[in-house]
Amino acid sequence: MTDIPALTLIIGGAASGKSDHAEALLTATDRPLTYIATGQAYDAEMEEKIADHKARRGSNWRTIEAPLDLRPALSEVAKGDAVLVDCATLWLTNQMFSDNDLAQEETALLAALAACPAPVVVVTNEVGTGIVPENALARRFRNAQGALNRRLAAQADRVITVIAGLPLVLK
Repeated sequence: MTDIPALTLIIGGAASGKSDHAEALLTATDRPLTYIATGQAYDAEMEEKIADHKARRGSNWRTIEAPLDLRPALSEVAKGDAVLVDCATLWLTNQMFSDNDLAQEETALLAALAACPAPVVVVTNEVGTGIVPENALARRFRNAQGALNRRLAAQADRVITVIAGLPLVLK
């Protein structure tokens, strides 16, 4: 059984191969696999993306849908499991659209990740390397995502960035 740290953060741009890399890391462990999905299908494009992810993972993954509150999902996994949270970016988007207190929700998320009995891999997007968004909501999101990513990276035992499908260990 491949050993994995308690918390791994995988960060990269859109369509960079983050989820593929995260899934490969966990399937190499020979542990029971749990996928915690934060995405919600509000349109046909997102429905297709979710279907593609499910098909790629296959039937050996247990899926828990948790678009807002990850605490129950993280607390119900067993110590011998391996967990993938995909993704922190959609989770943050859901929090913002629900007008939740981001600081409070992030603190609760980080505590739930620390308390999870199984190793967890969290996928997130790097959104700060592009142009400055032209509207206030997009700038607020970019700043909130950057802050969340920094907090996740500080807590993580391992941080990997994925660029063009190539992983680079940062921590």
